[in-house]
Parts: sequence; C-alpha cells; structure tokens
Amino acid sequence: MILYQSILWDGRFLKLLAAFDAEQAERTRAGGCACGGVLHRAAYDRKPRGLGSQGTVRRASFCCAEDGCRRRATPPSLLFLGRRVFFGVVVLLVPALRQAPSRQTLAALETGYGMTQRTLLRWRKWWREIFVASPVWRAGQGLFRRPVRVADLPGSLLEAFDSKVEAVLRFLSPLSSRACTGQAP
Repeated sequence: MILYQSILWDGRFLKLLAAFDAEQAERTRAGGCACGGVLHRAAYDRKPRGLGSQGTVRRASFCCAEDGCRRRATPPSLLFLGRRVFFGVVVLLVPALRQAPSRQTLAALETGYGMTQRTLLRWRKWWREIFVASPVWRAGQGLFRRPVRVADLPGSLLEAFDSKVEAVLRFLSPLSSRACTGQAP
C-alpha cells in the first residue's frame, strides 16, 4: 500500500496520465464527428481535488463544426473518472488503501486527500454497486485470469492487473467519456 501512496503524490505519474490524455484527444479530434464534420477544440477547465494543489487542469473536449450538429466529443481520460472533482487515480487508490486501515490510517487518508468519510463511503458503494453494473465492467469482467471479487473492489481490480495502476486506469477510461453510460463516482 505504500507504493500506492507514493503514486498519489508523484507529479511524474500525473504527467504520464496527462500525456495519455493528450494522445487520446488527438485521436478523437482526428477521427472527426460521427456526422462527418470537423471537430474543434472546446476544452474546459477542471479544478481536480485529492492530490494537493494542482491548480486548474484543462479537460480535452471537442465540438462539431457542422451547423445543426454541434455534437460534443470528449475523449477517454486517465486523469479524470467522469465528471467528479477528484482525480481518477484518487477514486481508484484511496478506497483500496482504505480497505483494511486502522482508525489512524483512515484519518490520515481523509486529511491527506481532502475528503470526508461520507465521500469514501459513497465511492465504496459506487465500486460495488454502480461500477459492476456499468458496460465497462460487464464487457471486461470475463477478461481476467481469475474472478475479481466485487466485495473487495477496487483492491481486487488492482490485484487483477498485478497492481499496475496505469493499466487499471486504461481499463476504466471509457467511464470518463459520455460514450459510456456508466456513471462515475
């Protein structure tokens, strides 16, 4: 679990995730709109929480240039998990860190990542009830060598990916765009 805590505070890891997001954004833009129109940048500012003071981060998004369409295309992201205010890596790792903590560890998580007990409980419920009903989970759960224990999510998902956080975030990335109907925590 110490490894996960160090990842949460490693600025290089966030830069790696941001580079993936930039690649995904370029693929989305180059692919154009479903109507055949050209996509123009329509990025918006996010002020993600959970990893200290990161300031404002631009979330890649595009808008179709065709009159009458104006459809928005938001590419998958490793930095963000849906529309929530916390970085996706925080939504993944903090509940995993929390699975068997002492009261002291729980208090440190709450203080260190700026979230309340209520938020942590909501995330736990999301992982075990809403995520497992998402198209991402339904399509991907059969790909694992051994079953992922729903009661131990997200920790068991990390185990299934041999603790490779970036791989888990890639698996979850469809949840960060509108194309997926699963709701993020």
